[in-house]
Amino acid sequence: MTEDKDIKQYKKIRKRIGTCVLVLFVFCAFISMRLVYLQVVQRGELTKMADSQAETDRKLQSPRGTIFDRNGKVLAISEMAKSLYADPTMLNKPPADIARMLAPYLRMPEADIQKALEEDTAFVWLERTMDHEKYEGAAQVIKEQKLEGLRFIDENHRFYPNNGLAAQVIGFVGENDEGLDGIEMILDEEIRGNVQTFRLMTDKNNIPIFDSALEKILPDKERSVRLTLDSTIQFLAEKSLDGIMERSRPEGAAVIVMDPKTGEILAMASRPGYNLNEFGKGSAEQYRNRAVVNLYEPGSTFKPIMAAAAIDSGKWDVNRVYHDVGYIQVADRTIQNWDEEGLGDVTVKDILKFSINTGMVKMGLTTGGQTMIDYAKRFGFGKATGIELAGEGAGILFDADDMSEVDEATMAIGQSIAVTPLQMVQAFGAIANGGHMMKPFIIKEIDNPDGSVYQKTEPQEVGRPIKEETASLISKILAEEISSGGGQTAKIDGYEFCGKTGTAQRLDPVHGGYAEGQYIGSFIGFGPLEDPQYVVLIVVDNPNGAYYGAEVAAPVFKEMMTDIVRIKGIRPSQPVAWMIEAGKKPREPKKTRDIPPIHRTDEGVLLPSFIGWDSREVNDWLNEAGLGFVPNGTGHAVYQVPQGGSYVPPGNNVTVTFMR
Repeated sequence: MTEDKDIKQYKKIRKRIGTCVLVLFVFCAFISMRLVYLQVVQRGELTKMADSQAETDRKLQSPRGTIFDRNGKVLAISEMAKSLYADPTMLNKPPADIARMLAPYLRMPEADIQKALEEDTAFVWLERTMDHEKYEGAAQVIKEQKLEGLRFIDENHRFYPNNGLAAQVIGFVGENDEGLDGIEMILDEEIRGNVQTFRLMTDKNNIPIFDSALEKILPDKERSVRLTLDSTIQFLAEKSLDGIMERSRPEGAAVIVMDPKTGEILAMASRPGYNLNEFGKGSAEQYRNRAVVNLYEPGSTFKPIMAAAAIDSGKWDVNRVYHDVGYIQVADRTIQNWDEEGLGDVTVKDILKFSINTGMVKMGLTTGGQTMIDYAKRFGFGKATGIELAGEGAGILFDADDMSEVDEATMAIGQSIAVTPLQMVQAFGAIANGGHMMKPFIIKEIDNPDGSVYQKTEPQEVGRPIKEETASLISKILAEEISSGGGQTAKIDGYEFCGKTGTAQRLDPVHGGYAEGQYIGSFIGFGPLEDPQYVVLIVVDNPNGAYYGAEVAAPVFKEMMTDIVRIKGIRPSQPVAWMIEAGKKPREPKKTRDIPPIHRTDEGVLLPSFIGWDSREVNDWLNEAGLGFVPNGTGHAVYQVPQGGSYVPPGNNVTVTFMR
């Protein structure tokens, strides 16, 4: 009985074991089949899912190319800055609390931060390209409060060391490294940074496990740009514009400085202006590059162009006498001189020198509309110059076939046509350059990251509107306008510059015709006469109070050029006031340096003017003369103490300031 019981118990156990083995076998078979299915059939799909949960793509943008002036001074540069984003699904504290903690470090108001953190999304920007101090403060808060769902990434940030200098020329860059204005927009494809994508391992919160990986990867460098602008001259131009805005309170103003021999734009500035580092606060008027975009009636500054056309075409003789009675009748219109006075018998020299409207009208009628339009087009009017800047105007000229006598008369005095400031500079550049007209340009070269030249702009002659003799004649007359004519407020002591003032009624862009009581005062000049190196145009749009070009623009030319000739070491060609008082006469300008001999008297060593000399030349001369040398700066001499013409006792020091 007992034995049978044991046998039954044994069979029961074996049955249970068999069942367990069968169940285990079935389970293992299922697991094996499942593994085969997952690892073979669904391998690709599951691998992709795993990667998406454990890896993330991060984009690293290379810095945008640097923009330099002609001398290598930085005008725009890129730097890496931190940007803060949030994943609202991963936050470990209420959005209101996080917004309150971050608000002191972000530009976004606290309420907007909270709203962004409450959005139903896995990604939202809180701030792009943060200031370093703000970033450090926010990072400290995130660390101390152990906030989750907030991360920083590196982004390209554009920085302009000179704030508003040449703002309308340089332009600015948007948040996505896209050039939106000026050179930044024109050369966007050449200097924009490349985006490189890197895959990083992340934890369950999407935080990179190897967060330092990005720091070990150096982004590619981009091409850099060298402009024709000279920062020193640009600074002087902008300083002069600020003075105009403060004194005359006009709606706007513009200055252009160009090298007439090459067409290089050395300075271009407009007002109102704005800070490039805060471009978002600017307005459409502040972004406007008036020097290139604006159209205006040139008034009397156009008279030298028309006089050149009349003389060069042979329609008017330089010695021809015109009897000025103060007014002239053309069809049904009476045109008077600005002062309503007549000067009697005058030649072309007097007509330009004293800006005689009646004489210019007679000259225009004699020359004829067809010839005037032809020469105006030769000088580049009626079409854009083609400078590398957006929005350039073409100007407005008459159709020669439809011109009436009144049209010929008004065009001769710079009315009823429209030009851009840049066209005026190009045209006067031809007069200054012996009749050779150069195309204005502002991009000197684009360089590859390795320093090699990718693209270089060569000076380009675009026409010879007048003969050299005509250019020389007009230049000498314009020099007399400054020395003893209507432009004496532009006279620079010791130098012979050429120029013409202009005053014109302001065009009404809304209703057409002229705006009542609104004027544009301007001055255009070049020089020095013996070797023109600069053409300068100053345009003042609707100034308050005084509005004549001789009052609002010519003195600014004098102010600017006085600084420029001093800083650039251009020697005077005439005795200046202090030399006249001391009974001294400056050395005649020469193409090559003429080192004067050492002259000793009982009073000491006669000191020459070192302006324009380099430090080696100054040092050698002073050392041989037995005088001490105290140099300041590098480059070429722009100032010295004692001044040239003074007697210095042996052994005394001479301080000379140099500038590049």
